[in-house]
Amino acid sequence: MDEKTWWYLARAGGITAWALVAAATLWGLVLSTRIAKGKATPAWLLDLHRHLGALGVVFSAVHVLGLVADSWVHFGWAEVLVPFASEWRPIPTAAGVTALYLLVAVEVTSLLQRRLPRKVWRKVHGLSLPLFLLSTFHTLAAGTDASNGALALATALVAIAFLFLMTYRAVLAFAPLTR
Repeated sequence: MDEKTWWYLARAGGITAWALVAAATLWGLVLSTRIAKGKATPAWLLDLHRHLGALGVVFSAVHVLGLVADSWVHFGWAEVLVPFASEWRPIPTAAGVTALYLLVAVEVTSLLQRRLPRKVWRKVHGLSLPLFLLSTFHTLAAGTDASNGALALATALVAIAFLFLMTYRAVLAFAPLTR
């Protein structure tokens, strides 16, 4: 096995995890704004949203395990699980660690949604927005692939979609006030 195999796995896992978290966030916003009403069944959209989030957890685990298993970059468990424990770009790395915990919280409460009070689930699920922002910052500032043109383009397109959907959602929230 090539000495950089784990490093490549960590990078691929991280980029894939970010893409899945971004897609889950965008689908969640599509669901909450009802922008796709009549174009797809809500059950299909909800299932897709849940699967994207679950896959985001899986690939985040691949990212973390790849970093720890790699002998080239020397990340230990503390560096990947404790914010600010890493000397490698400490602020962006801490953002990634924090995003990981937010992702786990959102996913666990989603699995327990029927057993939790709706208010609790909504508050925790609302953490998916800072989760998206932190994971995007981590991807662009901690990763070694930030200068990759394809990743930069994907990030820009996702950011535009995110801003559009957040603006649309804000307009919907304030629409009843203007009537």
